Amino acid sequence: MQEFNKKIVLEDGEEYYGYGFGADKEAVCEIVFNTSMAGYQEIVSDPSYTYQMVVMTYPLIGNYGITDDDYETKQPTIGGMVVREYNDLPSNFRYTKTLAEYLEENDIPGIAGIDTRKLTRSIREKGSRKVIITDITTSKQKALKKLKETQIPKDAVSKVSCKKKWYSRTANHQYNIVAVDCGIKLNIIRSLNKRGCNVTVVPYNTTAKEIIDLKPDGIFLSNGPGDPEDVKEVIKLVKELRGKYPIFGICLGHQMISLAYGAKTYKLKFGHRGGNHPVVNLETDKIEITSQNHSYAVDEKTLDKTNLKVTHKNILDNTVEGVECKKDKVFSVQYHPESAPGPQDSGYLFDKFINLLKK
Repeated sequence: MQEFNKKIVLEDGEEYYGYGFGADKEAVCEIVFNTSMAGYQEIVSDPSYTYQMVVMTYPLIGNYGITDDDYETKQPTIGGMVVREYNDLPSNFRYTKTLAEYLEENDIPGIAGIDTRKLTRSIREKGSRKVIITDITTSKQKALKKLKETQIPKDAVSKVSCKKKWYSRTANHQYNIVAVDCGIKLNIIRSLNKRGCNVTVVPYNTTAKEIIDLKPDGIFLSNGPGDPEDVKEVIKLVKELRGKYPIFGICLGHQMISLAYGAKTYKLKFGHRGGNHPVVNLETDKIEITSQNHSYAVDEKTLDKTNLKVTHKNILDNTVEGVECKKDKVFSVQYHPESAPGPQDSGYLFDKFINLLKK
C-alpha cells in the first residue's frame, strides 16, 4: 500500500492524512465543502473560491478530466482541493488534460485519500476554519504555529477582478450590458450573450461616471469571493446608479445590492456550496433546485428598513435568497442561475433582466 505523503491540519488540531496531487506546495486557506456530484472543473476555476480549500463530498473526482470549453475563469485562484478518491485516467472524448495536470500548471495543491465524510461532518459541526496542507513530515505543532501566524488576506475581489475593461460581443445584439467584475464566471457572460447582449466587463473599482459614459442599457453585478462589506467601491456604485438603469446581481452582487440599500450581512457557519439547494420563489410559490457558493448571507431583519422586498428564501435554513426593488428596477439572487453543470431551474432570471431592459 502506498504511504501517505501529505496531510491537512485544521486550526483546532484535527489532522487528516492522504496523497498529494497537483502542485507540491504548502498552503493556508479557509476550509469549506461542496456537495455537487459533478462540475469539479467549474468549481476549481470559480473565482469565488479564492483563498479557500474545497472538500468535495462526492467521492470520485477527476474521472472526466479537464476540457478547454468549460472553464469559469482563465486564471484559477482556488486555494486547494480535498477529495476521497482521485482518478488520473479520465474517460471523456473532450478532455485535454487531467485535473492533476491543471492544478500543477496553476500552482494549486490537492490531497486525496481523505475521509471526506468525517471531514465534512466536522465542518458542519464546528464551522469553516483555517487549514494548512503540508508535507507528512511536518509536525502538528509546527503546522498549528503556521496557521496561527498566517492571516487569510482580505483583498480577494481586487485579486480576481479584471484590471482593464474587456468585451464579449454577440451577433445581432439588442442590448449593451456593463458587468462589474468582482470575480465573474464566464458562463454568466455566455448567458447574457445568448440573450442578445453585448457585454462590457469592467473592474470592480470602476466609477459611476465611467460606467455612464459607456451608455449601457443595464448593469450586472457579479459573484465573487470574500466579505461583501470589504467591497466598498461597488456598494457606493450601486447607491449612485440605482434607479438610473436596471441592475441585476448574483451572489456577491446580491449581498452588495442589499448593503447599498442599508441592510446588513453576516457570515454563515459553513456556507452554502453545491448544486442541490431548494429555494422557494415567494411570488410564484414554486420550488427551484439551485446551485450555490457563498459564505455570507443577508440579514432579513435589517431589510425592513430598506426599499427591498424578499423574493426568494432557502427552504433548508430560511435564509434570504433573493431581493427586489421594483421602483428602481433592481433585483438580485444569492444563488447561481447560470451554473454549469448544475440545475437549470433558475434560467428565467436572465429573461427577467432582459424584460426590464425592454421596458
